[in-house]
Amino acid sequence: MLKGLAGLGDMAKMMKSAQEMQAKMAELQEDLAHIIVLGEAGAGLVKARVTAKGDITGLDIAPHILVASEKEVVEDLIIAAIRDAQAKAAARSQQEMAKLAASVGLPADLKLPF
Repeated sequence: MLKGLAGLGDMAKMMKSAQEMQAKMAELQEDLAHIIVLGEAGAGLVKARVTAKGDITGLDIAPHILVASEKEVVEDLIIAAIRDAQAKAAARSQQEMAKLAASVGLPADLKLPF
């Protein structure tokens, strides 16, 4: 009569694993907010600091390029630096997610979060 309940142990184990994964994902999300990556443009004339979550935390602009006649160039460099930093942040985030996936026995190329 209890043979039909044999799969409940596996289900409980699966639920526990899912809860552990959820806790690790929450911890990783917190960690990503503290990882800073640097993007740059114009051979370092403009640098953008971004968290691995993609939030911009700072911008450094070489003072000698801040002249009115170069306004459009500076704007383009700022956008390019931010895009570079965000691309690096996305790559770092995926790298950290792959580490997490591997640590819980999932394929490293699995795209997290699902």
